[in-house]
Amino acid sequence: MAQDVLDETDRGILYLLQQNARETTAAEIAEAVGVSAGTVRNRIDRLEEQGVLEGYIPDIDYETAGFELHILFTCTSETQPTTEFVEEVLDQHGVVTVRKLLAGDQNLHVEAVGTSTGDISQIAKTLQECGLDISRSEVLEAEFRQPFNHFGQKLADKK
Repeated sequence: MAQDVLDETDRGILYLLQQNARETTAAEIAEAVGVSAGTVRNRIDRLEEQGVLEGYIPDIDYETAGFELHILFTCTSETQPTTEFVEEVLDQHGVVTVRKLLAGDQNLHVEAVGTSTGDISQIAKTLQECGLDISRSEVLEAEFRQPFNHFGQKLADKK
């Protein structure tokens, strides 16, 4: 869905959901974007049906959860990875994220977590058994994110 299909209200709702979807109520969103709570719920339902909102994923601190090692594997798949192949990689123990890259020899980033170097070695071996060539592996210290502010920060902030 192109950005021009989303109106200002949709963008404001998306912006606020990115801030904290778990603790933000429809009433709070409604007040911020200037519509009723019912309109917000209807808009969220429509955005989900259209595939704009695909889910609500918790932000897990793996280290606090006991997985001290968070690794980024840069991999090469001989062919452009299919959705089925990516799902197979995601099914491997310890793998938490797979990103397909648009171009280049190194066409997959695989994030994995483990409690020991033995865990990480096993994950690497499993990825190789899936047919991936691991070019590089790096320990991730921290990840920082922010909501995409072009979704309606101005609308949400002005109310």
